[in-house]
This record gives sequence, C-alpha cells and structure tokens, in this order.
Amino acid sequence: MPRPAFINRRTMLRGSLVAGAGAVLAPVLLPGVANAYSWTRTMQQGMTGADITELQIRVAGYAADSASQTRVSIDGEFGPGTAAAVRRFQAAYGLSADGVAGPATQTKLNALEQSDGSTVHFNFSEFTDRVSGTFNGGKLSAASTKENVRRCMYKLEALRLKLGNKPITVNSGFRSIQHNADIGGASDSMHLYGTAADLNVPGVANKTVYQKSETCGFSGLETYNTDHQHVDSRADLGRSWWWENGTV
Repeated sequence: MPRPAFINRRTMLRGSLVAGAGAVLAPVLLPGVANAYSWTRTMQQGMTGADITELQIRVAGYAADSASQTRVSIDGEFGPGTAAAVRRFQAAYGLSADGVAGPATQTKLNALEQSDGSTVHFNFSEFTDRVSGTFNGGKLSAASTKENVRRCMYKLEALRLKLGNKPITVNSGFRSIQHNADIGGASDSMHLYGTAADLNVPGVANKTVYQKSETCGFSGLETYNTDHQHVDSRADLGRSWWWENGTV
C-alpha cells in the first residue's frame, strides 16, 4: 500500500544525519536507572556523581527560557547549565528558584515518576514498537532503548507543563528496524533509538507545540506543517541539531 506523502517526505529529509565537528558518531548512553530513585544529598553546582546524572535527565526539559538550541548535558557534572535548568524547573513548580536541588526539589522530582521508572503522565507502553509491543529489534539493546525512552518522557513532562498541562498523545515512539522499514522510515531514524516521539496535542496547534519544544532541549524538530509534531534528542547521540522550521 502506498505510504502517505508525509512519510516519504520525512524519509527524504531525515534519511541522513550529519555529525558535527568532533561529534561522537555512535550513541553514548551514560548510566541511568529505570526505577524509582532515592536521593541521598542536596545537590548543587560543583558536584559530580550518578545522582547528578539522574537530576540532569529529569530537568533536561528546562534547557532554555526561550527558543534556543541549548541542551542539558547528561554528564554527571553539576555545571552552570544544570543549575539554570534546575532554577527553571523550580520556578515552573512554584519552588524557590535557587538552583540547588534540595529536599523540596527532590520531592517534586519524585512526584513526576512512577514506580516502574516511567513518568506520571506517560507509560512505557505508549512508546513500544507498534507491531511487537516491545523495545526489541532497534539499533540498540532493549534496555538502552528503554532508557532513552525514559529520558524522552521527562522532556515531554516539561513540554506538557509548558503547554498548560495539556494531555499529549504519542502516536509513534520506538520502532524496530523492520517496522521502520515497512512504513518507509529513514534508515537511521531517531525512532530506532527510542529517543523520538511523534505527538498530537488536542486543541493545540503544532506550531505552538514546536515553539514550546524549542525550549525543552529537543535537538530534532520536524516541521509543524504536518498532521503531528515530531521531536527527538539526536544531539544526545552525537548528531547535529536539526530544526526544520528553524527558530520560530
């Protein structure tokens, strides 16, 4: 059966990803957890550790105040970028925006998680391959793919809040290599890594979703002139940024 025109167009546009100068060509996945997290200390600028990595994952959707090709580095080092994201997270939830992740901030971070490692407004089942219902058969192991999905969920939690707590429908999350080929997807689609999602937000224009996504650290944004909004975090895998409509 012929694929819709937008599928073929997306294949053409996203068929090749060019790595920037000095970029890592293979996905680099830092340690993360896929279950409820226990914070053991107040975290602030200058600290390092696995808990800092987890903090960065959870505040990554607060990368910028306005449209900016800025992302929170998931490197376990609490630097200025992480501190700024923590302040934005705190302000978004009515906390004292001091950039220090103490008990109140940690409580709010934990309120966003479910016991299986997913987030309060998103379930892993929304992101599994639509054919197999699993995270198998992609470019990475199922465990690494699931971890990428979890990281995407936290950015989507930020996007949801910035859209006025509007429910977000995930039309497509992870795709297996076979499923992606069957629907005419790009050979190195970010869906194959679990770091992409195609979204609909009922009652909200795709252009608005695109604009809010520009503040959430998403490094891949397909044009808003389609029947959905594609977002991904390709820069986390060492790819170059790609915002099809530029900065809007």
